[in-house]
Order: sequence, then structure tokens, then C-alpha cells
Amino acid sequence: MALPDSITALIAALAKLPGVGPRSAERIALHIVQADVAAAQHLAGSVLHAREKIKFCDVCGSLTEKSPCSLCEDPRRDASLVCVVERPVDILSVEKSGSYRGKFHVLGGKISPLDGVGPDDLRIAELESRLTTEPIREIVIALGTDVEGDATSNYLAKRLARGGLKISRIAYGLPAGSGLEFADELTLNRALEGRREMH
Repeated sequence: MALPDSITALIAALAKLPGVGPRSAERIALHIVQADVAAAQHLAGSVLHAREKIKFCDVCGSLTEKSPCSLCEDPRRDASLVCVVERPVDILSVEKSGSYRGKFHVLGGKISPLDGVGPDDLRIAELESRLTTEPIREIVIALGTDVEGDATSNYLAKRLARGGLKISRIAYGLPAGSGLEFADELTLNRALEGRREMH
């Protein structure tokens, strides 16, 4: 039995979402069309409402309803420390660790010449501007370890270098609870390079 065109179109739209495969898209679509009209309208309204309300923070680039965002305005956060991430969602990952109390800066991508992304396409000038207006003493670069992440990190370290500013990069190592037999060479290499003295 062929599905009606409207359901097929809904499945195709849902399958474009990150993390939603064809089978999940089909299950979600079939659930939505069988739900009562009020539930479907509520879902559609929530999507549209979120899309209309959410914008980027003018300071750090995170997702927010008001700018500056709550992280930028929080006086309890360490204004001398800024963690540079690729995307707004990366802020959530760092925040979940519970160990970072500084501010953030979202680059909006990584340098990738093959994809036509250069330094001017990223929010690097905005970060340099923050260095002149905020009491930043350390920048922590928290980008991935792929080729583009490494290239972007090295570029930032050179471009932002100035007296009185420490530039560091997060250490990469072994996932908690896993053994050495599951680690690839690069991960082990990073874990060894990022080792700290035990007291």
C-alpha cells in the first residue's frame, strides 16, 4: 500500500532533521497524522514559536530569546575566561560537564577551504573585539580534533596571540569508563600529550 502524498512529504521533511533516519521519520510522521488535531497544532505552533523567538546572542553567538544571553549577563561567571566553540550546541556539552564557569564564544563553523569557509566567514573579528572591551585573560579553544578543527585552532592561536593573554586548548583523551584497547592511536596520543601531574 502506497502512503498518501502528504504523509510521504512529511516523512521526507522529518528525515532531513539531524539524527532522524528514514524509519524514525516514518514512525514520527504516522504518529503525528494519527494524533488529535489539537496535539498536531500544538506541535506545529511550538516549532514556529521557537523559530520566531530564538536568535543569536550579539556577544557570544549562542541561542537565546534576548541579547545579551543569560550566560553573558551572569555576574557569577568568570569574565576573564572565554571558551571558544564551533556551534551553539557545543555550549550545552561544555555546560553539562559542570566544570567550566567562564564565558563562551561561538565561531559559527571551522576553517574549511574545501567547503569555501575562510577565517572571514567565522566570528573571529567579534572575538578580537571582545578582547578590547572585556577583561579576558585566557581563551580556551574547544574545537574538534579533525583536520579543520586543528587548522582553525592553530589559526586562532596565532591570530589572537598578544601579551597578557593565555591561549589553551582542551585536552583530548580516553572516554570515561573505557579501556585502552578501544582507543585509536590519535586519541591515545592526545591523552598522553594532555597528561597532568598527579599529587
